Amino acid sequence: MRGAILADDATLRRLLAGIGRGEADQLAELYDLTSPKLYGLILRIQRDRALAEDVLQDVYMRIWQAAGTYRPDAGPPMPWLIAIARNRSIDSVRRKVEVQGPELESGEDWVARLIDPHDEAVAFQNRDALAACLGRLDPRHRDCVVLAYCEGRSREELARRFDCPVNTIKTWLHRALAALKTCLEVVS
Repeated sequence: MRGAILADDATLRRLLAGIGRGEADQLAELYDLTSPKLYGLILRIQRDRALAEDVLQDVYMRIWQAAGTYRPDAGPPMPWLIAIARNRSIDSVRRKVEVQGPELESGEDWVARLIDPHDEAVAFQNRDALAACLGRLDPRHRDCVVLAYCEGRSREELARRFDCPVNTIKTWLHRALAALKTCLEVVS
């Protein structure tokens, strides 16, 4: 399959031109032809399969948005697609480090910022429940909750930080809070 993708620049150019005109079926075909190669590249940079899949989705959103800017005279389409995937992957890794810092996998250091250590023992029981529930969230959703509700970041700031639309941030927050509520009801 790899040889077919690299050898068929004409097909990729045709698909990008169609995507530039807003033809969604062309994006689906481009995805079918190129996603294995782009996913492999993303996975080598990202190393986390779930995040790599998210980055891959983001890559195709970016291709959808930028296909009209592709210039065939500037070079073959596959290197252009690879550059988008590589840049999005690196951006994702940088955002993860920037947002999470030295965070533990479970998200426990976020919990320490939420609970006042001078509160009673009940607060520490709640802390443990909250830590368990935060640890179950998608890392990006957890980061959004903490940044929005602990650090007071606006939805617009989060959208810039995660490089996605404000409505996506609102959806992540809504889903994360619903999941936390359900989880805390079960744990408590």
